[in-house]
Amino acid sequence: MTPDEFRALGHRMVDWIADYWQRVHTLPVLSRVKPGEIATKLPEHAPEIGVGASCAEVPRTGVTPPDVGGLACPPPGPLPPGGGDASWDAIFRDLDQIVVPGLTHWQHPNFHAFFPANISGPSVLGEMLSAGLGVQGMLWATSPACTEMETRVLDWLGEAIGLLETFLSRSGTGGGVIQGTASEATLVALVAARSRAVRAHLVMSEEGGADVPSTGEPHLVAYASTQAHSSFIKAAMIAGLAKGPTDRRHLRLIECDEHDRIKPAALEAAMREDLASGRVPFFVFATMGTTSSTAVDPLREVGDVLVRCAEGAQRPTPPQPHRPGRGGVWLHVDAAHSGAALVCPEMRWMSEGVERADSIAFNPHKWLLVNFDCNCFWTRDRAAIIESMSITPEYLRNAASDAKAVIDYRDWHVPLGRRFRALKVWFVLRHYGLEGLRAYIREHLRWSEVFESWVRGDERFEVLAPRTANLICFRLRPRGGEMLADVNARNTRLLEALNATGRIYLTHTMLRRGGEDVFTIRFMIGTASTREADVREAWRRISELAERV
Repeated sequence: MTPDEFRALGHRMVDWIADYWQRVHTLPVLSRVKPGEIATKLPEHAPEIGVGASCAEVPRTGVTPPDVGGLACPPPGPLPPGGGDASWDAIFRDLDQIVVPGLTHWQHPNFHAFFPANISGPSVLGEMLSAGLGVQGMLWATSPACTEMETRVLDWLGEAIGLLETFLSRSGTGGGVIQGTASEATLVALVAARSRAVRAHLVMSEEGGADVPSTGEPHLVAYASTQAHSSFIKAAMIAGLAKGPTDRRHLRLIECDEHDRIKPAALEAAMREDLASGRVPFFVFATMGTTSSTAVDPLREVGDVLVRCAEGAQRPTPPQPHRPGRGGVWLHVDAAHSGAALVCPEMRWMSEGVERADSIAFNPHKWLLVNFDCNCFWTRDRAAIIESMSITPEYLRNAASDAKAVIDYRDWHVPLGRRFRALKVWFVLRHYGLEGLRAYIREHLRWSEVFESWVRGDERFEVLAPRTANLICFRLRPRGGEMLADVNARNTRLLEALNATGRIYLTHTMLRRGGEDVFTIRFMIGTASTREADVREAWRRISELAERV
């Protein structure tokens, strides 16, 4: 494809995307295709000859066209009719006829399911530029701008959500990095915590009191609430700390209070029991905005537990306080969704106590107008991350890295290669500014408060969890003498009826209430295209269909 052909098709693709954004509200939110239906519309084998290419287009291979890659090339000559730009008509037609019908439209104004997956024009342009530049940012040397922009943008964003200086790169000991997802951030934090704990596990020798390595690795234990995201258990499985989702030899799921927050007293009891049995607590996974109900774990109280347990574990040496970044139990805060709201100072009650954490992560690709994938991860202990992730084969060595004068982000996550993801964050911050992002979040918070008031004001419904941000958890109330199974079934029918309309999409969860699992409808307000009128229409549909189930 020549630059001129790319320019023409690029304009056409941008027009297609812009048109899609304008018409997405006319489409069914939830795809209605059946399993396997899309695959039946696609050829079983890749095309031998592309719609817009001849073998002569294969660039600078030094191979004669008939031998290129074993392709069956047509005779030299002009492209067949419909070549070039026009030949892409078939591809655009397939987008409309095959791809779009098979999509669940996450950018639909009536998408109220899961958590949002935001996009914006500036972010998409940043993604386009990243792809067009085609750089690899694994080392500072492979693209200095990729690394240094990411470092600066993560410091900007860390400041914007109220993080202390110790989490920022300019501190010299902490810093931020863009991971792909919160699941990756959890894995990185867990692995770093494990490595740090194993290195720190020394026993006092009986002769002379010298520190000597333990004869074996300690029995490590990690902790999270029963409402923690499943990525906690998955990270443990990947790291070899669990053989499967139900293996609890190294994991403890701590009970929650009536508002789905971890119970600090229960956490402390579990940690002290493990310490008394010779096991080594090494990782606590706290949540700022659980997936089911956006519950916020009490970070300050969790931090206090770590301090007390650290004091109890330091024997026979004098008690030492829990010091993030200097050893002890690693506290990771998963703020995947709700962390975006921290750009608003009035929402920082959620992060009180975060100064006790070793790491925190949130996804701008959920609720901050940055498209997927983009997880921002900060740590106070960059050395622990690097020591657990770094390996340097000869072919990656270079003067800047050897001199330790630069950041090499390959040492901050699992993959070696990395895209220029900071560009889209940079574009969003420069286009909207922090005030624009705060206004965006505040609008969704305001509409969520209004929606909650409608639910509370209707005697047919009840709210099942405190609203901390932009998620409302509710259900149809039990009728007189109605069994829980029947109430759950009736709410299931309501949810299915709503989604069957094609005009709205909601999801559910199960919340533990009164010792029983209660079917709960989740209503999320966070899609960039959603307006107040859409929220009102959603409530009208819910209210109307509630009469029919």
